[in-house]
Amino acid sequence: MSAALFEDLIPLYPVYVILFADATVPGAGLTAAEISALFAIWSLSTVIVEVPTGILADRFSRRRLLVAGPLVTGAGFALWTYAPSFLSFAAGFVLWAIGGSLRSGTNQALVYDELAHLGRSQDYARLSGAMRAAAAVGVIGGTALAVPLLAWGGYAAVGTASVAACVLCALISAGLPETGRIGVGRSGPDVTPDAGTADLDEPPVGWFAILRGGLHHLRNQPTARRLLILVVVLTWVAALDEYLPLLVESFLSGTVSGVATPESVALLMIVVAAGDICGSLAARRVRDPAAIGPAVGLGASVLIVAALWGHPAGVVGVAVAFGIFGWALVVADAALQDRLDSASRATVTSIAGVGEEVVAILAFAGWAAGSVHLGPAALFAIAASPYAVAAGAMTVRASRRWRKRMSRNAPM
Repeated sequence: MSAALFEDLIPLYPVYVILFADATVPGAGLTAAEISALFAIWSLSTVIVEVPTGILADRFSRRRLLVAGPLVTGAGFALWTYAPSFLSFAAGFVLWAIGGSLRSGTNQALVYDELAHLGRSQDYARLSGAMRAAAAVGVIGGTALAVPLLAWGGYAAVGTASVAACVLCALISAGLPETGRIGVGRSGPDVTPDAGTADLDEPPVGWFAILRGGLHHLRNQPTARRLLILVVVLTWVAALDEYLPLLVESFLSGTVSGVATPESVALLMIVVAAGDICGSLAARRVRDPAAIGPAVGLGASVLIVAALWGHPAGVVGVAVAFGIFGWALVVADAALQDRLDSASRATVTSIAGVGEEVVAILAFAGWAAGSVHLGPAALFAIAASPYAVAAGAMTVRASRRWRKRMSRNAPM
């Protein structure tokens, strides 16, 4: 959990969008469309490297990839800090995509297989929620640090601290256990937890064999396939968390003073992170995937109301909504991991990551197009609407089924 904490203890997180848009910084002063283009570059780069790094994690040491990831990401932050420009921002996002992909899927696979090795795979949802909460605590810590760092040394101090956090994450990841993997070196749906634990020094199977095994597993496991799609769908609004500072900034601009500083935005972002923590920890007690639909519908409705309200207090509603989305992602991921085999676990999780990034690209493109005519509040409300509509339709169908069942059971 310490690695998850330092991975997101990044003071740049709450202010880097503002850095991009800040015309007082040489090489910055980007438009909303240019910022969205950067996010699209980030997502497109992730799509390209996500599955190869997942296969890499199923062939070789996952711990080593978890060490390399934050170092690559930190190099991107260094570019933003010491050579700000559109090209540097783009290169930094490419490096962040590579670094993030080295940990995406790899982290879930290592944790689940280590728990399975100990006979505690049922604890994955609890531990996954705790790690997500630790990451959110890291976001709060990084956000809190951003305020004094901005006052002391500006964006340079914020960027330097972010690079240091990445190095610390890599050092902590080097101490993670990696005792072995169930069924490593094998691939396919016939691999089960009873297949035994293989030595990581065994010659790994080929890249395409691992990929074929993962795809074959999804074809033959309809429940796993549906859960993977659910994880991807839940990314639609989550992808817009990159624009949350702009939404918070619009809340502050609507007050009597009409002043929104980077420091005030950073402080209100702590509230959103707190909501994410509560949602992640809730996965310890509520783990029923059947509750995801109604819960996400509620979260979407709260987000719509909070965004359109336009008051700084609306950030509490935003925090509640993103807490619900965070809980849903933890529960859906845990249910998915329960249905994957170890030999292709990271690969299949990375396939889900590709789907998430495709959804993110669509979200970023929609933001870029919509920002020409609409503000952040309206765009967030529009993005949340499909969840609310889908949840309403699901509730109506469930109500009809219940009434039909009751009418059949009624005494004649």
